[in-house]
Amino acid sequence: MTAVRPVDAASILLLDRSGGRVRVLVGRRSSKHVFMPDVYVFPGGRRDAGDHLVSVSNPLNPLANERLALRAGARCSDSRLRAIGVAALRELYEEAGIAVGMSLGEQPGGALPFRPDLSNLRFLARAITPAGMVRRFDTRFFTLFTDEADVDPAGATASHELEDLRWVDIFDHKGIEMPDITVLILEELQKSIQEDKSLPFGRAVPLYRNRHGRFLRDLL
Repeated sequence: MTAVRPVDAASILLLDRSGGRVRVLVGRRSSKHVFMPDVYVFPGGRRDAGDHLVSVSNPLNPLANERLALRAGARCSDSRLRAIGVAALRELYEEAGIAVGMSLGEQPGGALPFRPDLSNLRFLARAITPAGMVRRFDTRFFTLFTDEADVDPAGATASHELEDLRWVDIFDHKGIEMPDITVLILEELQKSIQEDKSLPFGRAVPLYRNRHGRFLRDLL
């Protein structure tokens, strides 16, 4: 049996810190999904081949880019790292209807109607799906504050990819079924927020992976 190699993916924790608490946007994956159906997750998905061709209005913060490059492999160019950031914002738009960047108006061929602004993306965590799974992803998790990105939290709209969008208090998500990795990433966010509410760009980033059957948490 041929080993399944993980593919690049990106997920985004969109954060609303108005009202004295921090809430994160989650949605329920459709029951039609083969991978993790009927659970609540952050918007996200795999990096598309065309993501590296997308023009951005602002690049990744240099400190975030440096963290992304750590242990990313010799073949992971700056173009590929930028494409991972683009994937995060593209998925946010496709799954929740939120555009972050300079508006371009309607575009032909299904192209993004905005030029993504990557500058406010914080690199929060990375997780690699264990070997033996039908599908494997090397997922980078980003955070983005709605006020910094000029995003109206009320503008989030459900899609066929993510249903029942909810803004959930990051410290109180009882009763919402989430995959184990989603809970782990949320716990990382909780710790990071408690350490520094601004979520500095250059902070150390956890990497979750399995090696020889052992579940590991390393720091990048």
